[in-house]
Amino acid sequence: MKNVTDSFVSLGHWPSAGSFGFNTDILATNLINLSVVLGVLVFFVKGVLSDLLDNRKQRILNTIRNSEELRGGAVEQLEKARTRLRKVEMEADQFRVNGYSEIEREKLNFINSISKTLKQLENYKNETIHFEQQRAINQVRQRVFQQALQGALGTLSSCLNNELHLRTIRANIGMLGAITD
Repeated sequence: MKNVTDSFVSLGHWPSAGSFGFNTDILATNLINLSVVLGVLVFFVKGVLSDLLDNRKQRILNTIRNSEELRGGAVEQLEKARTRLRKVEMEADQFRVNGYSEIEREKLNFINSISKTLKQLENYKNETIHFEQQRAINQVRQRVFQQALQGALGTLSSCLNNELHLRTIRANIGMLGAITD
């Protein structure tokens, strides 16, 4: 007990201990004030801050879980999209190959059709030439026959008398009628 009273007595020896006033030592007063304020804050605010931090932690964890779920869904959709892309690429390749095959087939059909048409035109041309040749030959024959007939008639008329001449004409007309029929 003596130590306790001595300490109060010793406080009395301090110049400002016996009186109420301002302490001008700024560093000492600020540290004391800060430690008291921090102690009070820690004591009273600790629960509130702990609750706020727990709530924030739960929100962050929920956000992370939601993000993981969304990422999983996105990865799943990405895999589905890649599968569809591969399928579409395969179909496109197949269409491309089929398209090229179809183009080649149409090209060959077109070439064959043109070739067939050219052969038909060549045949028509040859037939037309043959027909015109036959017609020209027939016309030449007919003229030669007419000239020969006129020459023979001319010779006969100068050599024959009227009666013989009429008989020969009738015979020739009869032969000519038989040939033209």
